Amino acid sequence: MSSMLFSPITLGPLALSNRIAIAPMCQYSAVLGLPTDWHMIHLGNLALSGAGLLIIEATAVTPEGRISPEDLGLWTDAHQEALAPVIRAMRQHSPIKIAIQLAHAGRKASTEVPWAGGAQIRPDQPRGWQTVAPSPLAHADGEVAPLALDANGLARIRAGFVDAARRAHALGLDGIELHAAHGYLMHQFLSPLSNSRGDDYGGSLENRMRFPLEVFEAVRAAVPRAMAVGVRISATDWVAGGWEIEQSLRFAQELKARGCDFIHVSTGGLSPLQEIPLKPGYQVDFAQRIKGATGMPTIGVGLITEAQQAESILQQGQADVIGLARAMLYDPRWPWHAAAELGAQVFAPPQYWRSQPREYKTLFAATRTG
Repeated sequence: MSSMLFSPITLGPLALSNRIAIAPMCQYSAVLGLPTDWHMIHLGNLALSGAGLLIIEATAVTPEGRISPEDLGLWTDAHQEALAPVIRAMRQHSPIKIAIQLAHAGRKASTEVPWAGGAQIRPDQPRGWQTVAPSPLAHADGEVAPLALDANGLARIRAGFVDAARRAHALGLDGIELHAAHGYLMHQFLSPLSNSRGDDYGGSLENRMRFPLEVFEAVRAAVPRAMAVGVRISATDWVAGGWEIEQSLRFAQELKARGCDFIHVSTGGLSPLQEIPLKPGYQVDFAQRIKGATGMPTIGVGLITEAQQAESILQQGQADVIGLARAMLYDPRWPWHAAAELGAQVFAPPQYWRSQPREYKTLFAATRTG
């Protein structure tokens, strides 16, 4: 049986040569939102992995939307210009398709980088700023509460997503993933644990979905249909009374009706009270339910580390694409090793062809596919 993991698939207009996606991973290595040499070597390395799709890390659409002061941004033309050489280098040496995750951190913004503890940087501290959110509810005890967004604030952030999307298209990227997961701004609107608004953007499920759907519609309209636009969600908060799978199914159906090309299914991140039952593939069941209910191409992710595990998920119809994050950092040649194990072929640059083990003489594709 041929490997599904190394079979082609389309996410709307986006054709992938295989079903391995490198999920967005924050690097906390930008300066004022601008990419640095780290991004060149980090993304360049991943572009040579043999994966079908690379999604660039969460990229802020406004300055206050950064998780940390060192987050990547795309809120000005200068950010676009600084990212262009990185994209150009990847294009020159790899056929990998490239998307970008556009994001706003909401109340989870203004924090230290993880290796410095990740705590909130208060607005009265150097490098800190006042956060904004659907409601003035802090993410954790002891943190400075965010300011509730008014109509002007909502319009400004919507416009930020649109402008960043247009810059992503101008960069020649193949797709956009909107970040509505992990407790960031759009997830904060969705969850009743973080959204206590009394206007048209709070209360009922329909109202809580309104702003994320408005952002999606605005971005979808801002770029050509030939550019894929998808959404990453947290299917559940893992907290009683919070966002959960039934609401996620409804949200996914609304996204599909508006032209969403794919959905990337994660969980958690909204509340420190979450209780996550970690185990290999612990989020895949949620992807399977959303895939079954909507028929939308679905990316499954979460402690997927082995080639046979990934292959089994696809063979069982639980997801359409496998998203890898930390596993790819640990082993940037994961797709090579998976192809060897599953008897498939994978792209490798000719400079690396001599590394092909003798027992896998047909491992590397001789041409740029995808």
